Amino acid sequence: MLTTVERLLLVRRVSIFQELRDDFLVRLASVMDEQFFPANTTIFKQGQEGRSLFIVVSGKVKIHLGGQQLAVFPQGEAFGEMSVFDAQPRSASAIALEPCECLELTQEQLYDAIEETPEIAVNIIRVLSRRIRDLNHTVNQMSTQE
Repeated sequence: MLTTVERLLLVRRVSIFQELRDDFLVRLASVMDEQFFPANTTIFKQGQEGRSLFIVVSGKVKIHLGGQQLAVFPQGEAFGEMSVFDAQPRSASAIALEPCECLELTQEQLYDAIEETPEIAVNIIRVLSRRIRDLNHTVNQMSTQE
């Protein structure tokens, strides 16, 4: 069980929450549920309804599409945010590569936070844009190798 200070220190380092006030982050972190996933456990599957995002507290999470690894997220990274915004099924699957603890932020909690502090939405857009650029770069590299 994480203390309030541990939650604050972790959430403050997550890129989508950077530069936000500590009093706001303490309130936000306090509503997140802690989840534990043993190694090799599926956190969510492609096609499932997604109504929350996760922050890795400890361990590593792999995002994959079939047998193709798309990303690995270590401590302090958020994942699963796309379905929270577009209300579409999960576009990929997530699996704990090792014993993994996560904080879960539901769609409702996130929307309430954005209403209070709109900067979160801008930060999430930055993160998603960076991930799309990284994926484009990877696809371009793969096509030039063929």
